[in-house]
Amino acid sequence: MEFKDYYKTLGVPKTASAKEIKAAFRKLARKTHPDVNPGDASAEQRFKEINEANEVLTDPDKRRKYDELGSNWRMYEQAGPGGASPGGAGWSAHAGGGPGAGFRTMTPEEMESMFGSGDPFSDFFHTFFGGAASAGDDGPRRGRGRSRSRQGRDLEQEIALPLEDAARGAMRRLAIRHGGEARTVDVRIPPGVSDGSRVRVAGEGERGSGGAKSGDLYLRVRLQPHPRFEVRGKDLHTQLVVPLTTAVLGGELDVVTLTGKSLRLKVPPTTQNGQVMRLKGHGMPTAGKPDASGDLYVTVAVQLPKHLTPEQRGHFEALAQLETTGATS
Repeated sequence: MEFKDYYKTLGVPKTASAKEIKAAFRKLARKTHPDVNPGDASAEQRFKEINEANEVLTDPDKRRKYDELGSNWRMYEQAGPGGASPGGAGWSAHAGGGPGAGFRTMTPEEMESMFGSGDPFSDFFHTFFGGAASAGDDGPRRGRGRSRSRQGRDLEQEIALPLEDAARGAMRRLAIRHGGEARTVDVRIPPGVSDGSRVRVAGEGERGSGGAKSGDLYLRVRLQPHPRFEVRGKDLHTQLVVPLTTAVLGGELDVVTLTGKSLRLKVPPTTQNGQVMRLKGHGMPTAGKPDASGDLYVTVAVQLPKHLTPEQRGHFEALAQLETTGATS
């Protein structure tokens, strides 16, 4: 008799636990089941092999015999008493157990015994192995006193953020209320979120039933107005008050960014009121791309004196005289 290495068939070591063997079988069954690969003879043969391996290795008694006797384990099994179905799950890959028989559809009870009600592939196996419920069907399973599992729906909630938190990122504790249930959720807001963007919080939506997973929570961001900065895409715009003498003669002034950092801005001589200067890379960050920030645009607001001392007035009159003389010469 040809020796079949069941561990190699499932891709697990001989030391694999029952949980690891079951997980490996689920993964391979999902890929190779004939319903997923119609007309593919090789996939059907592969499914038969992994099912046979699973039936042996998930049964402690059969696995012990297989490990001890190798290729002779089957003859020992046939010589022994009992006729329990392989794997202890009450399911065979063949309808009648005989060679060449077609695959049969598993019942919901068999699926739960084999794959578990909380398994992430439960919807897949309900679909392809039979017994799938229509969307929203919460009726009792046939012949059982428990409800069908139903995945929780996604929820959406608006969150108002100060511009500084949108730029730096923040932690928020939110109160979630749905279907009579109230709970608090700690949420991390990543740096660089923009107005109208959505932040996904996995598993914090509507609770699933019957062991099914919960939905997700989506937070829709609304940026609060800022007294000094205006957001345009990823760029920030602000105003800088420049004294008249600095605008005329030139100089340097401090510009405080949204994050509180102070930058020195060089003001060229004869800078005009309303002139715009750019500080590259000091705008809003891009979520997931810390090196792709927008720019900060500074609009000059020339500050005219509200009151003049006699000395200042004398200087302006002299300047006016110079301008008049220059225009007539």
